Amino acid sequence: MRTFISHISSKLSTRFLAMFGTLMALAILLPAVAQAWGPDRPTFTQQVPASYITFNSITNNPKWGDERNFMRIRDIASGETFRDAANLQPGKQYEVIIIYHNNAAANLNLVAQNAYARTEIPAIVRSGQSNVKAMSYVGASNANPTSVYDHIDLSNSTNADIALRYVKGTAKIASNGAVNGTTISESLFGSNGTPLGYNSLNGQLPGCDQYSGYITYTLVADSPAFTFAKDVRLAGTKDWKDAITVNNGDKVEYRLAYKNTGTIEQKNVVFKDVLPQGINYVAGQTDLVNSNNPNGKRLDDSINGDGVNIGNYGPGGAGYLYLFGTVNATPCSVLTNTASVETTNGNIEDKATVQVAGNCAPVATTLPTTGPAEVIAGFIGIAAITVGVVYYLKSRKDLEDALHQAQSQPTATKTTEATSHHETVAKK
Repeated sequence: MRTFISHISSKLSTRFLAMFGTLMALAILLPAVAQAWGPDRPTFTQQVPASYITFNSITNNPKWGDERNFMRIRDIASGETFRDAANLQPGKQYEVIIIYHNNAAANLNLVAQNAYARTEIPAIVRSGQSNVKAMSYVGASNANPTSVYDHIDLSNSTNADIALRYVKGTAKIASNGAVNGTTISESLFGSNGTPLGYNSLNGQLPGCDQYSGYITYTLVADSPAFTFAKDVRLAGTKDWKDAITVNNGDKVEYRLAYKNTGTIEQKNVVFKDVLPQGINYVAGQTDLVNSNNPNGKRLDDSINGDGVNIGNYGPGGAGYLYLFGTVNATPCSVLTNTASVETTNGNIEDKATVQVAGNCAPVATTLPTTGPAEVIAGFIGIAAITVGVVYYLKSRKDLEDALHQAQSQPTATKTTEATSHHETVAKK
């Protein structure tokens, strides 16, 4: 037999053996990974508690049931009970609960030392993803095992990525002791977690149900999204188009239109639009219309250079920029230029085309475009508004920089296009 095995082994490649070893390892590991809680440990009952310090191992807790299932989530607005999974919806808030209980029998006077709770939440749940894990850990330095864990499953059935953001100040502890109602620090999301306790959050937690408790905190599901379009028309006419045909010397008007269609505020939105050769920018006639400037605000001429910051826009907010050019090109010239909107959550470009009249073929229309660079920028932007992939505090500084930097302009709220205003004001 040994000779046979040796013969077979000599026929197998090193790559195959490595693959076989990997498959065997996965066969061992996958059941543990698929299990919602862990590690495997002895369990107890309310009537027969543990004879040593261990956490969340009672299977018939009258309030919680099986304590191994100690992390749960609920949709706050729906009023539903806590459960093991949530299908995320943009704009909704979700409450997470983490239960903790030193299961040692009360008469043993066994006090857990350096008791703590810790939680991890994913930064982004991509469109179409399901069973994305958020984890929680509870333990103590003298517990056996020293740490236990549980998770909840998060799904996203929408057509856009969803970012999860911790709502600051919502993490609180509920207890029968003096710590009841205390706001938990954001160390809860850190690598060491936050200390537990009864009379104070000092890491000391006696055994018995009397000293158990739970932590809750709130997450909001954010989904940044926006639209952008560039249109053109012969000055003095009504209809906006992607492409028009005019005579040399005519004056044309361009419109850049942005709308925040997501659930978060977008700050420092920037328009860029440099007119092509053959169309001369008309200085001093560029206007911005939004909810903060419903009658229009005359801007400088930076739109035809480095671009213009049009401000901050909450969900539903919109901004419209109007500018003019005069045509100075030979017949049949096709004058196309690309404008863009730039946000912290990505960029979008769109084109408008002017053809100079003559014996020419008609001009094809174009649609807004978003290339690979814009997609990548979007992924970077959405991550900037979330807690870290592993720990909240790990990306705290970046988060603060992204969300709380000083702004020079107020946020624009929902608005509609003030075309009638622009017909009378923007052309002054």
